[in-house]
Amino acid sequence: MLHFIDVILPIPLQKAFTYHITEAESQFLKPGMRVAVPFGKSKIYTALVYTIHQNPPTAYDAKTIHQILDDSPVITSHQLKHWEWIADYYMCSLGEVMRAAMPNAFLLESETIISKNEKATVEQSELKDEEYLIYEALQHQSSLKINDVVSILDKKRVLPIINDLVKKGVIHLQEELYEKYTPKLVRYVKLHHNHKTQEKLQELLEELSRAPKQREVVLTLFTMEASLKQPIKVSELTERSGASASIVKTLIDKQILEEYHIQVDRVQFEGDGDEDAKRLSEAQQDAYNEVEAIFKEKSVALLHGVTSSGKTEIYVQLIQKQLEIGKQVLYLLPEIALTTQLVNRLQDYFGEKVAVFHSRYSGNERVEVWQNMLANSEKAQVIIGARSSLLLPFTNLGLIIVDEEHESSYKQFDPAPRYHARDAAIVLANIFKAKTLLGSATPSLESYFNASQGKYGLVELNTRYNNVLMPDIELVDLADKYKRKRMKGHFSDRLIEEMTETLEEGFQIILFQNRRGFSPIIECTTCGTSPQCPNCDVSLTYHQYRDQLRCHYCGYNSAMLKSCQACGNSTLDTKGFGTEQIEEEVKVLFPEKKVARMDLDTTRGKYGFEKIINSFEQREVDILVGTQMLTKGLDFRYVKLVGIMNADNLLNFPDFRAHERSYQLMAQVSGRAGRTDLRGKVLIQTYNPHHNILQQVSTNAYKEMFAEQMNERYNFKYPPIFRLIKITFKHKDYNRVNLAADWYAKSLKQLFKANVLGPEFPPVSRIRNLYHKNILVKIPQQQSLVKTKEAIKRIDNSFNAVKDFRPVRVIINVDNY
Repeated sequence: MLHFIDVILPIPLQKAFTYHITEAESQFLKPGMRVAVPFGKSKIYTALVYTIHQNPPTAYDAKTIHQILDDSPVITSHQLKHWEWIADYYMCSLGEVMRAAMPNAFLLESETIISKNEKATVEQSELKDEEYLIYEALQHQSSLKINDVVSILDKKRVLPIINDLVKKGVIHLQEELYEKYTPKLVRYVKLHHNHKTQEKLQELLEELSRAPKQREVVLTLFTMEASLKQPIKVSELTERSGASASIVKTLIDKQILEEYHIQVDRVQFEGDGDEDAKRLSEAQQDAYNEVEAIFKEKSVALLHGVTSSGKTEIYVQLIQKQLEIGKQVLYLLPEIALTTQLVNRLQDYFGEKVAVFHSRYSGNERVEVWQNMLANSEKAQVIIGARSSLLLPFTNLGLIIVDEEHESSYKQFDPAPRYHARDAAIVLANIFKAKTLLGSATPSLESYFNASQGKYGLVELNTRYNNVLMPDIELVDLADKYKRKRMKGHFSDRLIEEMTETLEEGFQIILFQNRRGFSPIIECTTCGTSPQCPNCDVSLTYHQYRDQLRCHYCGYNSAMLKSCQACGNSTLDTKGFGTEQIEEEVKVLFPEKKVARMDLDTTRGKYGFEKIINSFEQREVDILVGTQMLTKGLDFRYVKLVGIMNADNLLNFPDFRAHERSYQLMAQVSGRAGRTDLRGKVLIQTYNPHHNILQQVSTNAYKEMFAEQMNERYNFKYPPIFRLIKITFKHKDYNRVNLAADWYAKSLKQLFKANVLGPEFPPVSRIRNLYHKNILVKIPQQQSLVKTKEAIKRIDNSFNAVKDFRPVRVIINVDNY
């Protein structure tokens, strides 16, 4: 009887691949375990066991597996079920979901090892120069990796040379697998067991009388062991005794001290976890009771609470309840910046039970969270994370909280799977029969529409905590201010006046500008030319702190030009402004105040967010300038004034959600003002103060905005009324992209008639030297989504069968907004 397994490989394959196993292996293996398998001509991949069966593949001969990597499954059955839904709904392969979900350290990669063929006799004269260099290197060391060869020859393309050497029989190639996760070990010391008794210790101290420093270390260790009653770290011992590490090493070598290692988690938390949850206000208590009541009937509730209404406290109570009945809770956040503030708050309540998972964590830190969750350990009962934490191995999930559910950061754009974390969270909760709570001060139209249709429960929280007043929002007409010459740089006289007053009272200010860098366009005032990115269709942004021009799409950068490349005149001027320029201007206006900037450039490091947020919370910074990172749920006690530098570049954006997004962004950033007793102030600078959206933001009229936007969505057939699938074509040849997109669109139009828009070039049509072209497929409510996707898959398969179209990359993005 033959035995086989189907495996999921971490590459985009449409089907699972079958391998041959022995009978003993078939009894040991379970779905969700990892195995190393050969694939293609010489690659070795880490694959996941999907099913175990006895049906041989018909199209090919099954290879045997290399090795089994786990004793027990690292993926749970619930997880696999969720992955299958993601792959099916978002039209990608299970392998792509697996690659996104599993920490890199779990996916062992093969590395090619090159070694000398000892049996071969080599005529050195027959070797070319580069081949001889490799051969000579192998005389000095037993093996080389591909990377070593790259550095020896100082060129990227080394494989043809290696292949020639293999053909000549000079070298062997072999694939080696590397386990990437290494547990973190901490060094501890104790007194060697020979010296434990009183007499032996006395003898030892007399012996060491000539070595006072060593004697000091032994005495310190003895007192520490007596008082602390816990293992002593080497680092603690050296600190307390004031001795160097070499003295401790000498004592270990002399067998006076004994060293040992203990494995610890890389991420340790400080919070005590015994703080009582705060008493809820009357409005919060009512909202909490309503949520509880909805959960008895429906599995999803939308909590629409104005900014600073205390939604987090309600979440804490709900989490507390789930922990009491032994369930896990997932708390999703849109931005890593938010986790830093929230983790501290939740640790005060739940201590060790909180685990954090997001992309700034190293591979090893993520593996530890994963393993704690598989073991259902105490350390992973409340998981806080960005969208990727949805894919973790939950064992007993009771509640998912999606905070700031309207955020576009919940949507993954590249690479596949292009899932939306809010929607995938609702499905995950259903798999566990758990509940989902969506929270936001400015819910997305889709969620609010679902709530108004009765699909979700709706809870409204209309007052701020402690009945603090909503901020006073004032619109400043820039056109009028420029005409009357009342501007200093990009600051109107009103904004400067309010800032001066706020700073005199000792409060803090947030300034919001949705562009990083100093200036988005550099233009020659003589001939009008502006420097463009050589790889993309965009002008280069000027970054002053490095004095360079950068492309925000592909990362290309060059030194700032001293003269125009077209006419040679040195009349270059900046147009538009970003966060850097605002920061500069603020420093000139308020030279004695401390200014900080929070955007992608200043928060690159792992602790980038924490440093800025902490210094702002501790009032070391008076004015914080930033991009939309600032808008998301951060809680600063002493901010009295928020300035939105230019509202128009949010509104005039070519996207059907531009108005909804602008409303959300401005309402959220306004919500950072006046979160304690004093009423906050918001100034919005705009050239068009009579714009409907700006009027709605200033009167906090979410329902009017919702009604108006829904009306437009009905008329123009956009979500949530119609569903969208966006198909993007990418290739470096302009004509080929055109031909491919036209062919695809024609096939789609035969099926879906007028519900196919395009093909059309996006506003930035060339990125990283690839031309982009888009097609939008609109799907009416009565049309079957499953059948539509099947039809698109059929067209896609025919498309890939045409030889000329094969090099064109096709990206299918379901619910692309």
